[in-house]
Amino acid sequence: MKSTRSVLANKFGAQRNWSCTNSEQDLAKTRGSAVVILGLLALCALPSASHAQVPVYEVTPLESAIKFGVESSVPIKGIFDKWNASMKFSSTDVRSGVLEIEIQADSVDTGSGMKNKKLKSKDFFDVENSPMITFKSTKVVQTGPNTFDLEGDFTIRGVTKTEKLTVTDNGKGSTSGSIAGTMAFDRKDYGMNKNIPFIKIANRVEVNVSLKWNRVSGPPPVFQQ
Repeated sequence: MKSTRSVLANKFGAQRNWSCTNSEQDLAKTRGSAVVILGLLALCALPSASHAQVPVYEVTPLESAIKFGVESSVPIKGIFDKWNASMKFSSTDVRSGVLEIEIQADSVDTGSGMKNKKLKSKDFFDVENSPMITFKSTKVVQTGPNTFDLEGDFTIRGVTKTEKLTVTDNGKGSTSGSIAGTMAFDRKDYGMNKNIPFIKIANRVEVNVSLKWNRVSGPPPVFQQ
């Protein structure tokens, strides 16, 4: 009888030990899985290395300007009061940069109400049907230590053509600086064939862009020269 009780006690103890061992193993697995999940969540929360390496810029409108001029029997020069510009990079390579400019055509100001009205009309900017003048670069070619040719899509009066903006960057490697750019186009290529009454206007229009920028995050772009 005593021997039977001893056998049963040993068997019960073994089962209890086996149950405890399995419970401890299950608990350890659960804890291990929780640690792995938490680790994955932490990795997902971190910004990717490639994203962190992209330069991020902002343009300061109050310190910038977009002007234009055209040779004529009476000087015609002006500015645009309302516009937006952005500089975006997909990598640290300066050639990955994209400059985009959006101008509200009806914000043109030549200092003359008569000239402004004529430029806003359907003979020129046609602001009623084409309220925006835009430029978006599609290719960046470095031509010197701090000079670039930006080819891009230029749209005015709803007509889009490829034009070139020649740019000089001031502030290489720093957190702030400026770019100065010039683009010339033939107004007749965009359907602006008429003149202003009593004023003879040349076909070549020159646009001057002066943009003050700040690098708000990321490393500076890597120039090719």
